[in-house]
Amino acid sequence: MSRVLVPLAPGFEEIEAVTVVDLLRRAGIDVHTASLDGPWVTGSHGIAVQADMALDAAAAGDYDMIVLPGGMPGAGHLRDDARVIALLRRHAAAGRYIAAICAAPSVLAHAGLLDDRAATSFPGFLHAGSARGIRLRDEVVVVDGKVVTSRGAGTAMEFGLVLIELLGGAEARRQVEERLQLARG
Repeated sequence: MSRVLVPLAPGFEEIEAVTVVDLLRRAGIDVHTASLDGPWVTGSHGIAVQADMALDAAAAGDYDMIVLPGGMPGAGHLRDDARVIALLRRHAAAGRYIAAICAAPSVLAHAGLLDDRAATSFPGFLHAGSARGIRLRDEVVVVDGKVVTSRGAGTAMEFGLVLIELLGGAEARRQVEERLQLARG
């Protein structure tokens, strides 16, 4: 079974975190949320979520993917946390998936993980100078190797479904879409 880590920082975008966690768990993927400090994390719209564990405990785990929700100031807190940056770099160096949505792709750029890659983000959070050789795209979700980026809260459902497909295959995605009555045609 695939394992996914979703770090939560104060000011995270609730739709981007909860939608992705929900979809991945519906697909049978083992998802762990981790707080930067304290068990409760309050999102950008005042919704408090209890994380499964602290980031320090989560960092010792073995994950197939790390997913960063956006939101402000949440993405800024992720970017400024040396533990998050070290974890992302270590994970990418091991050839595992990293994913970010909305403002969070800027965290990947800050960590040097978008160099020479195609990526997207919420408008204004990535630009030509964000990373060496970055190729900005307007697509809803951009997959470049083991790096996945998405635009924002309105793309959270498609982002989560793409993550399911990467980890569990097209059939896993289809099953979740069917259960949610989202199947196309």
